[in-house]
Amino acid sequence: MYVVIEGIDTAGKSTQLELLQKKYLYALFTKEPGGTEIGAKLRTMALNGEAKSKIAEMFLFLADRAEHIEEVILNNEDKMIISDRSMISGIAYASNFDLDKMIELNLLATNNILPSHVILLELSPEELKYRLSQKQNDAIELRGIDYLIDIQNRMKETIIKLGINHLFIDASLKIEEIEKQIEDFLNE
Repeated sequence: MYVVIEGIDTAGKSTQLELLQKKYLYALFTKEPGGTEIGAKLRTMALNGEAKSKIAEMFLFLADRAEHIEEVILNNEDKMIISDRSMISGIAYASNFDLDKMIELNLLATNNILPSHVILLELSPEELKYRLSQKQNDAIELRGIDYLIDIQNRMKETIIKLGINHLFIDASLKIEEIEKQIEDFLNE
């Protein structure tokens, strides 16, 4: 089982991943980008703005993804793998590129390997605005609510286009309610 937790910043991914780590002690937990040694270097390069071109930056993330599939996913097919983000985020955040082209490039990078389960924690614009007001915002969060909601919509569209087994959850629900929905989905 290859499970992915997706969502825009402040949606509650970290909280749910912590709860899953306590419940699934035998599972392998990973993340994208940066879940491998090379991936960590590529992630740092991309996030530090070392690539001056948006296309070069996108290829850094694709290289990270290819390495992650090879090193983490394929080498642990006998285990339950739970990942903080995946190609879905990669496609969504590359919003200045055509969605279908990004899907095509990511399928190439992942050798057509897709998660078996995707959980998307969704926020309404109002809830997102509230959550962002409660914290110090990073560079992506400073791009604004409309930008982040567009990314979230692009995540949903990507999941649907790829036909992946998924669960969309209202991230404004109580933590325990979200946890229960995730558990039910994984035990189906």
